[in-house]
Amino acid sequence: MFTVLLPQAYAQEQQQAKLAELQAELKARQATLAANKANAGELQAALKQSELEIASTAKSLNDTSTQLADNREQQKKLEAEQEALRKAILQQQTMLANQLRSAFMAGNYDYAKMLFYQDEASTFERVLTYYQYLSKARSKEITTFRSNVEQLVQVNEALSEKARALNSLLADQKSQQAVLLARQADRSETLKKLNQKIESDAARVNELKQNEEALVRAIDEARRRAESAKSELAGLSGYKGKLLKPASGRVRKLFGTRRQGQVRWKGIIIEGAEGTPVRVVSHGRVLYSDWLRGFGLVTIVDHGQGYMSVYGHNQALLKQAGDTVGDGETIALVGQSGGQNYPNLYFEIRHKGKALNPSSWLDL
Repeated sequence: MFTVLLPQAYAQEQQQAKLAELQAELKARQATLAANKANAGELQAALKQSELEIASTAKSLNDTSTQLADNREQQKKLEAEQEALRKAILQQQTMLANQLRSAFMAGNYDYAKMLFYQDEASTFERVLTYYQYLSKARSKEITTFRSNVEQLVQVNEALSEKARALNSLLADQKSQQAVLLARQADRSETLKKLNQKIESDAARVNELKQNEEALVRAIDEARRRAESAKSELAGLSGYKGKLLKPASGRVRKLFGTRRQGQVRWKGIIIEGAEGTPVRVVSHGRVLYSDWLRGFGLVTIVDHGQGYMSVYGHNQALLKQAGDTVGDGETIALVGQSGGQNYPNLYFEIRHKGKALNPSSWLDL
């Protein structure tokens, strides 16, 4: 005897098998890193790979969440349309019943007699006119009634299809969440090994310097691209103290304070919930959208006139280099990439490469 699986059960079984395969693959990767006693560089590469995998999964999960919200909104509209059609059909049924009852009640006229003998011709003319009017009105109502019934059938079918799509999206979401948790656990193990490699203060200062140099290079490259593009963007000079806060959460005003050794903070940290939106502070054009050592998944936006905003530690990037973005548009999701131990957004504002204090520019 064998068991026949329904399509949904089969899909769930396939998803569980894929998850088990992924978990085995991640476990093997951690075992290899431990056995080879990987150096800091190799662990950085492993961390980058892990965070890029998380970004891909998180982006898919975000897309699914958006589709779910859209599906539910469409269902609400269809349900409202369904209810309106049902009410209209009931009203039309009542109206047609009344018209038929009136026709039946008035059905005692002898038309043949009235035609041949011309008895009460004026009365006959009135009744005939009434019947013609009634017939036209009834015909119109019947046509509308049939149209509404057909439309209701279509709406019911659309609702059934939306319900099936919703169940499929919910299954996808559950699977993506499981994959995300597995990849986050893998990242946590890699980060632990990396932190053990750079335990000393000197090693940490050196690590921070290398990270900052990587960011400066990325910003300089972005500046060169912006200059070559001859952007017509107006810059941020008129927006000081008025710029949108890029993420929800507690702001740590770290700019200018000592980070470690001689390394100082060039931006601020906004402690937010993982997966929540990161919004661009003002309209502009994305110049950089990639993983960067120490800062994780980073987006750099050109605002014109040498002004740029930098968004780091993201979970996923939703815009690509070259994309135009409007005020407050979501460009990424809050995360903890770049070796962070908790979710946050790292934010900078630069003018011609020089770091400015974001707290003076944002409307906090």
